[in-house]
Amino acid sequence: MATKHEQIIQYIETLPVGEKISVRGIAKQLNMSEGTAYRAIKDAEINGLVSTIERVGTIRIEKKTEYIPDMLTFREVARVTDGEILGGENGLDHPLSKFIIGAMTVDAMERYFSKNTLIIVGNREDVQKLALENGIAVLVTGGLKTSQDVIDLANKKELPIISTTHDTFTVATIINRSMTEQLIKKEIITIKDIYTPIEQTKALSPQDTIKVFHDLSNETGLSRFPVVYNNRLTGVVTAKDLIGRSESVPIERVMTKETVTVKTHMSVANVSHRMVWEDIEMIPVVADNLQLLGVVTRQDIMKAIQTMQQQPQIVNTYEDDVVVHLEEYHSDGEDQRYQYAFSVQPQMINNLGTISYGVLCELISQVAYRRIYETTGLNNIIESLNFNYFNLVQMGNDIQFSVEIVNQNRRSALSQVDIFHENTLVARALVTSQIIGRNYTK
Repeated sequence: MATKHEQIIQYIETLPVGEKISVRGIAKQLNMSEGTAYRAIKDAEINGLVSTIERVGTIRIEKKTEYIPDMLTFREVARVTDGEILGGENGLDHPLSKFIIGAMTVDAMERYFSKNTLIIVGNREDVQKLALENGIAVLVTGGLKTSQDVIDLANKKELPIISTTHDTFTVATIINRSMTEQLIKKEIITIKDIYTPIEQTKALSPQDTIKVFHDLSNETGLSRFPVVYNNRLTGVVTAKDLIGRSESVPIERVMTKETVTVKTHMSVANVSHRMVWEDIEMIPVVADNLQLLGVVTRQDIMKAIQTMQQQPQIVNTYEDDVVVHLEEYHSDGEDQRYQYAFSVQPQMINNLGTISYGVLCELISQVAYRRIYETTGLNNIIESLNFNYFNLVQMGNDIQFSVEIVNQNRRSALSQVDIFHENTLVARALVTSQIIGRNYTK
């Protein structure tokens, strides 16, 4: 039987898109408390079922499902190229590993045929048939169609044949960009990749006593445990909660009931930010119905961040394209106030011929992060940036960065970033960063 929380979520899913909902209305409709309705609506918002719009209220929206396969699929190819599927629909979810352009002779192109390949071709029916017979999907450009014989062959082989109105060059560019974006998405590590399943860790029940906590802590070396009843998370208990308490006291009397939780789809960066903000060592990983799936610790997060930093970059992101031109500053004189130097590239300017605001903010974030890491050895995340622009920086200008850590404590650091061109101050920023490189217990 579904819990009250699940019943509310299921009810929200049945509402039409655009329907306005409220805590009081749902509580009255389902005969439940307003507190239960409020928590369920917040979860529905996190899951993309509703959205809160200023001056309007909470509205039922269409959920956007995030589907990130290991590789780009032929279905995605059809979508990004605005293609019409002519045949072979059963093969649309097969992965795409590479594509070739069928502009060569039939004999010459056979050597490029391999599994999970797509051939981009015009109205050359002989090439279309040859490709399908060799296990190659077909994308026909120029809005051209194909014969029923080719469609029947595609259905028999369960290989898609797609028609698009775009030309060959445009299609190749779109698919190449989509494959690149897919690689970037694969590199993003989520909690699902790193958390410890509940079967491999320890948990307490509300009826366990403080003595059981101490015994389990001595056995595992841990000082923080999730509290579970009927496989569902009911709270978290830490060593700090037990100070001054008798060993016979039940855990349910000392545990924290309103606890921070995370879901498996959340990114490592998101959870590390939350850990620092809440100043906690371990966070329970739960399903939508609060079933405890496992836990993620600060050590898990740190290992994942280090792994990401050590991995070779396969494809370039916007950040990579910007910071590749950022260098350490080397001065021949005695002026040591600059730490980094940068030359403004043509692709980094706006329509006025000056450096893009986004590029400049990315550079400020990068030099602030680097300076904190080089000075303290601690990983950090940019939390806020207060930016003042005094003089415009043009294409081809060489700029220098001076970074000073103004204030630092165990949880955050405040940096001042000054930007110079020809020894003239052109911009200044104050950057607040969260420190995520140390372990703090709560």
